[in-house]
Amino acid sequence: MTSPSFTIRSVQAFGYRYPLTTPVITSFGRMKDRPAVFVRVEDMDGNIGWGEVWCNFPAPGAEHRVRLVNEVLAPALVGFNAPEPSAAFERLTQGTSVLALQSGEAGPFAQSIAGIDLAVWDLHARRQNVALWRLLGGARRTIKVYASGINPVGSERTAEAALGRGYRALKLKIGFDPAGDRANLAALRRLVGEGLLAADANQGWAIAQALELAPQLECFGLAWLEEPIRADRPWQEWQQLHETVRFPLAAGENIASHAGFAEVLREPVLGVVQPDIAKWGGLSACTSIARDILTSGKMFCPHYLGAGIGLLASAHLLAGVGGDGLLEVDCNENPLRDRFCGPVLAVRDGMITLGDEAGLGITPDLASIEEYRTV
Repeated sequence: MTSPSFTIRSVQAFGYRYPLTTPVITSFGRMKDRPAVFVRVEDMDGNIGWGEVWCNFPAPGAEHRVRLVNEVLAPALVGFNAPEPSAAFERLTQGTSVLALQSGEAGPFAQSIAGIDLAVWDLHARRQNVALWRLLGGARRTIKVYASGINPVGSERTAEAALGRGYRALKLKIGFDPAGDRANLAALRRLVGEGLLAADANQGWAIAQALELAPQLECFGLAWLEEPIRADRPWQEWQQLHETVRFPLAAGENIASHAGFAEVLREPVLGVVQPDIAKWGGLSACTSIARDILTSGKMFCPHYLGAGIGLLASAHLLAGVGGDGLLEVDCNENPLRDRFCGPVLAVRDGMITLGDEAGLGITPDLASIEEYRTV
């Protein structure tokens, strides 16, 4: 195998937007297009790795993160000799901690560093000529998936289309009109039969609403209820809700520290824990956290709602650490996802199968999406 150490020659981010015919709707806002920030890292030997930065919100977030990568973070890595992949993550995280605090932009910095980290891990796996999921310790290349991003309007039609493409599990966005939420859940339960059905309130309820509305969802046999209240609400509120409902609660995409994950893993409140590797931590932090989730007896389901490279990396992480969790796959129209997620697009009976190609197993053809590039 190639030596694990490598010197970084270049880091570059590219920003894109795909305009949507039908907006993606959450309880806190709408996405009128699908943004993507892809990151390319090259070493001095000419090896290349690819990553992706979370950039869904706010509306101009993608362009901002591209500049963060290209103008602030990239110069700190060019010429850096990384003895192993996580060294680049630590260098960037520690080197920008005061700047992130001073600017009040801990999130954008963490997201940009996470995207670079994914690219560095892809590069590292390619240098070793091994599939990323194998490098992460995986023994099984086949994982379960579920169709996510199902809007409150047209949900039945969207779910039918997803089931027709091979999905056997669904997640509906709720947190809107309670009667409408329940009607949509009833329709999706009829469609999916005994298959997995989950709901995501996107932090849409205050605790009083959650205590009133969540028990009304028990008849739908939910696999989990995701972020019913704000992720930063006092832990006592989450405990109170846990004691009130008889299905698992889920969260994790908005936890952005080792300490934050350690806290939720000590308690029985969350049954499903969902770190987002493009939003915080990359593979350097989230691989060990994913293993800790499994050790704690909870389900690890990587959160993801972006384009194809980060989705594919999330699939490799899930296959790498194992467990019974499912990969979240947005079912809304998005060529920035479909052209770059490789085998994740080929769903068969609710499962996908990763290949043995080195790294992520794909080489993105960015020229094919040049019409959507913004920066």
